[in-house]
Amino acid sequence: MIDFEKHTIETAPATAKPILQNALKSYGFVPNLYAAMAEAPTILEGYMSLTSIFGRSDLSETERQIILMTNNRLNGCKYCMAAHTTLSQMAGVDSDIIEALRNDTPIADTRLEALRQFAIAVNESRGWPSDAQLDAFLAAGYTRQTVLEVILGTALKVLSNYTNHVADTGLDDAFTANAWNSPRPVAAE
Repeated sequence: MIDFEKHTIETAPATAKPILQNALKSYGFVPNLYAAMAEAPTILEGYMSLTSIFGRSDLSETERQIILMTNNRLNGCKYCMAAHTTLSQMAGVDSDIIEALRNDTPIADTRLEALRQFAIAVNESRGWPSDAQLDAFLAAGYTRQTVLEVILGTALKVLSNYTNHVADTGLDDAFTANAWNSPRPVAAE
């Protein structure tokens, strides 16, 4: 495996430094994901921009976390599962929903479960959900706009999950209490 540098504010390329400084100011530390992404400031900027844009969607915090955590689980991203578990807890997402997302079990709320199932369909079909899956999602009360917002959340997770995979990003201390192990096999080396 290639050894990716985990940049500090001092070692980061010039265009990544302000982003890392903002993270330090916001979180009190520079998340290891950001430190890894700083190697290519454009991916760090893209990730931060998409995160902000996704946060402005019409989805609730719980709905956004369902999309993000479903993709984290399907992609086997230990870092993001731990981080988003922590972020979900801090945002007041129901603990039963968090556990369902971590354990791949149904969410009791049928509308939210429809969202989880559609996020699974988008990820596993690589963006080719069936007409039946689209119809079921819309029948649950979601809209065409939400279909596209699920794709946005999925794209966001491709950036972070795949970065964590190739950079072998270690958990930050802030996320270790929510460490997660994927029951799915990881790609062969």
